[in-house]
Amino acid sequence: QVHLVESGGGSVPAGGSLRLSCTASGYAYGNFYCMGWYRQAPGKAREEVASILIGGGGTSYADSVQGRFTISQGNAKNTVYLQMDSLKPGDTGVYYCAAGVFSCANPNHWGRGTQVTVSS
Repeated sequence: QVHLVESGGGSVPAGGSLRLSCTASGYAYGNFYCMGWYRQAPGKAREEVASILIGGGGTSYADSVQGRFTISQGNAKNTVYLQMDSLKPGDTGVYYCAAGVFSCANPNHWGRGTQVTVSS
């Protein structure tokens, strides 16, 4: 069974930084095609924040985080990071790691999420 585990969430003031980590285990077929980060703010729908093609390295970002967040893959298999700088109160939410076997648009596996809170 595949498990995705996120870490690195926390509370920071506006303008601060956090680095989220995600490690996947239990996937028996090598690397995922794509891994990414989604977030859900209170009362809002979950939205995609960033994604990366594992191996190829191509990245994609939501307009709201472009230039402030950086997604990268780790040296370990199926590990990704999200460096979040210049954080804003609007970035507050639960951040979920996701992994897609065939595409970025429809992840097959999800983590349980890590809370990020940005105070003004």
